[in-house]
Amino acid sequence: MKEYKFKINGNSYNVTVNSVEGNIADVTVNGASYKVEMENAPVASQPSAPAAPVAPVQIAAAQQNAPAQAAPTAPAAPAAPATPKAAGSGKAVTAPLPGVIIEVSVKVGDAVKAGDQVAVLEAMKMENAIEATCDGTVTSISVNKGDSVLEGAPIVTIG
Repeated sequence: MKEYKFKINGNSYNVTVNSVEGNIADVTVNGASYKVEMENAPVASQPSAPAAPVAPVQIAAAQQNAPAQAAPTAPAAPAAPATPKAAGSGKAVTAPLPGVIIEVSVKVGDAVKAGDQVAVLEAMKMENAIEATCDGTVTSISVNKGDSVLEGAPIVTIG
């Protein structure tokens, strides 16, 4: 399993390549899993595998060349995003639609009540308040300000 962190047009993408079988890659992008078909499946060169899977799941399809340029800086960053996701236990508050996180309103350990704002998501030039779905304590935060998220991606976990 290889982990990468890409920054495309100012948006951060945490990409984990779980497995590659033939021309099908099992990848996780910002917490959402995908089966991605690659046009030119790698035969022996594993470092090129993430470049092909990232492009199909990006919002801006025109940025297909950007992930290949970002790959050399990727190995330094993946450990930090992976830790908060694994540390949390409880109920995940997920993104209701794809967008960009413009504010994270809570910290790990904060007590929240159902309906409290935990983050703000910008989608289609509108700001959407993301609210806690239950009472509890924030056990993990899966996103950072500026992260692009897909619908259903976990934002925070409340335990």
